Amino acid sequence: MATRNIVKEGDSVLAKKCRPVERYDEKLALLLDDMIETLKQAGGVGLAAPQVGILRRIFIMDINDEIIEAINPEIIKRSGKVRDVEGCLSVPNRWGYVTRPKSVVLRAYDRNGNLYERKFTDLGARCACHESDHLEGQLFTALVDEWAEPERE
Repeated sequence: MATRNIVKEGDSVLAKKCRPVERYDEKLALLLDDMIETLKQAGGVGLAAPQVGILRRIFIMDINDEIIEAINPEIIKRSGKVRDVEGCLSVPNRWGYVTRPKSVVLRAYDRNGNLYERKFTDLGARCACHESDHLEGQLFTALVDEWAEPERE
C-alpha cells in the first residue's frame, strides 16, 4: 500500500466525468488499498478516484470505522433533506453549508465484482452523495449556499 497525492481544486481532473470500471483485478485492488491508506493518512471520511488522479467510477468511505468500497456506484433512492457543513480533501481549509438527502440507497460493486445495495443515513448519505458528485466532475463548492468560514489562501 502507498499513500497517493490528493489532487487539489483547480486541477482539471476534478472537473471531468469518470469512466466505469470494467476489470476487477489486482490493479483495482491495489488502487483501492492505496486509496484507503491515503484516506487514513489524510484523516478524511471519503475519497473518490479522481481525487488521486484516476478517472474511474470508484470511491471509498470510512463510516463508523468501517471502510466501504463503491465501484461503479449509483444512488438509486434519496429521501429527506439535511443542511450541514461540508469540506473536502481536495479543497483544504474551506467549509460550507450544503443541503443533501438525509438517507440514500447506494448500489455498487465491491472489489471482487459483487453487486450490493446499502442504505446510508446522515453522514453516510452525505458522504455517498459528495463522493458520487466527484465521479461526475463536481465539487461540493458548487452546491454551497453559505460559507462556514472565510476562504483561506
